[in-house]
Amino acid sequence: MHVSRCRLTEKQQDHLAELFIAGSTARTAADLCGVNPKSAILFYHRLRLLIAQSLADSTPFEGEVEVDESYFGGHRKGKRGRGAGGKVAVFGILMRGGRVYTMIASDLRRETLMPVIRDKVVPDSVVYTDSYNVYDVLDVSEFRHHRINHNAAFVDGKSNHINGIENFWNHAKRTLSRYNGIPRKHFALFLKEAEFRFNYGTPAGQLRQLKRWARQRP
Repeated sequence: MHVSRCRLTEKQQDHLAELFIAGSTARTAADLCGVNPKSAILFYHRLRLLIAQSLADSTPFEGEVEVDESYFGGHRKGKRGRGAGGKVAVFGILMRGGRVYTMIASDLRRETLMPVIRDKVVPDSVVYTDSYNVYDVLDVSEFRHHRINHNAAFVDGKSNHINGIENFWNHAKRTLSRYNGIPRKHFALFLKEAEFRFNYGTPAGQLRQLKRWARQRP
């Protein structure tokens, strides 16, 4: 593996990349590879930047698509769910049988989310959402909208559900929980790491894709 403008040898980069995919922290990886912890931390940061930049090039979603939002952050007393203080709002789109796309949302208003949906989802796709009123606009859009009422059931029939995106939120929170606190300014990169791990399946497949991206980008 070769990450540009990196002083580590290719052998060291390969070993660190393997440990990154395996889920080792940068400090643990530094100890196993015999490199300076700061070098390993910087290399991990470069890998997350590479992942985020590469995922930005993803093609639009089509077919059956699930849309939802979630909140990330430390446990805090008080209000939970939408509007919870101190947490990061994240918006996600999942194509059934395919990939997921995530982004940090400055807010969850329709003026913020609809341009993202229109940019990422092909017109005439079937879009499944919960009953959040922000998604009402989808009823009169270029998409076919199906709404799930979570107060009644998480699944309404064989296809009318958003289990896929709910599964991703659980996956992302498990992935990020292994880190002992994530700086807020870097949270977007860690979120893209979770997206990458979900989209590219097995560790072997993730490592192959990471090396492919490293070769493609100067």
